[in-house]
Amino acid sequence: MAPSAAVNIRRAVPGDAEALTRLHLDCWDDAYTGLMPQSILHARRHDVPARVARWRKILPNGFTSVAEHNARLIGFVSAGPPRELPDFGTELFALYVRAAWWGTGVGHALFVSAVADRTACVWVLEGNDRAIRFYERQGFRFDGTGQDEDEGRHLRMVREAV
Repeated sequence: MAPSAAVNIRRAVPGDAEALTRLHLDCWDDAYTGLMPQSILHARRHDVPARVARWRKILPNGFTSVAEHNARLIGFVSAGPPRELPDFGTELFALYVRAAWWGTGVGHALFVSAVADRTACVWVLEGNDRAIRFYERQGFRFDGTGQDEDEGRHLRMVREAV
C-alpha cells in the first residue's frame, strides 16, 4: 500500500476507544506473533470491554494520535512524559501500524506527530528487529537498560534531540 493523501493523522478521542482497542490487538498479533508466547497474544483478547474502558479513560488525558484511511484506523502512537527519566523529554509508549501499511511512511508520520525532534526514549521487545531498525533510523540507540516481562525482554532505546 503506498502512502496517500487519504491518510489522516489526528488526535484520538474517547469515541475511538472501540476501534483503537481492535487496532491495538490486531497490531500486536501482526508485530509479535513468533516473538512472544502465543498464549499472551490470545489472553489479550479476553475482556475486550475492559480494554475499551481503559482507552476511554486514557484518551482525554494523554497524547494518542491515530492514522486513518477511508474512516478506518490503520495505526496509532501514544507518548508522554518519561516514566523513569523525568527530565528526558518524551517517552514513546506505543507506535503501531497495521501490517498492510508497514513501509508506507505511516509509522514515520505518527512518530513525527508525537516526538518530532525532541529527546526521547522507547522500550522495544528484544528480537523485534523491524521496530529496532525503525528506531535506529530515527536516531535511537540502546542505552544498556533492560527488563524482563512476561512477553520477553524489553530493551530501552534513547535519542538526544536532533
